[in-house]
Amino acid sequence: MEGLSRSIHLSLHIHKTPAAMAERAAHILAAACEEAVAERGVFRIALSGGQTPIPLFRLLAAPDWANRLPWDKMAFFWVDERCVGPDDPNSNYGLARRELLSHVPATHFYRMRGEMDPVKAAAMYEQQMRAEFNIDQNTVPRFDFILLGMGEDGHTGSIFSKSAAIAEKKRLAIDLFVPERKADRITLTLPVINNARCCMFIVAGKEKHSVLTKALDLLAEPTLPAQKVHPSIGDLIWVVDEAAATGK
Repeated sequence: MEGLSRSIHLSLHIHKTPAAMAERAAHILAAACEEAVAERGVFRIALSGGQTPIPLFRLLAAPDWANRLPWDKMAFFWVDERCVGPDDPNSNYGLARRELLSHVPATHFYRMRGEMDPVKAAAMYEQQMRAEFNIDQNTVPRFDFILLGMGEDGHTGSIFSKSAAIAEKKRLAIDLFVPERKADRITLTLPVINNARCCMFIVAGKEKHSVLTKALDLLAEPTLPAQKVHPSIGDLIWVVDEAAATGK
């Protein structure tokens, strides 16, 4: 049971293969889902894009796992989105739809409208979250589960080190231009991410070793966006491969 005195719980899982990582992540997600549905009747999860979560998406879409989860009680949101249409190959929503959501009987999707003006889309997403979580203007939504990745530069979601997003305290979702990508993005903010019951990073590849080492150093000054993810009352879980963990 959740209690207000509960502190952050950090765990690290290292696996040899993407398949083993996906299996571990699926079990963690399923346990969080079971607890959320039992206690609140719904499991609210925010998904990330990129290539790293694809093995997890495909595993959950396979018959064995697809039959385990209560899809009708799962509500899917997104951590961030590129400012493209839902059918664009770069759409985070499109990726999740192709690899997972079109293969399971899930019906509750709340995508970021990447095809809209990003300022309007971010404002609309904030209002949609407030409506779906039934919260007022002074309350931050509490996701049951947020799935995150981490770039070689330590960014997570679309929160980059030199972006104003890293210092945002009030808004739930913001629009931003990412110079490194020369593109507009929409992203949840750190107050939302850090209010989750569970945040799970999935990180793979030896090119992520140095930044992963820094991100996991609890004594280091938190300069990277990924280092600033620390749920105030919840779990922080890292599922990584041996290449990322060892650099080999």
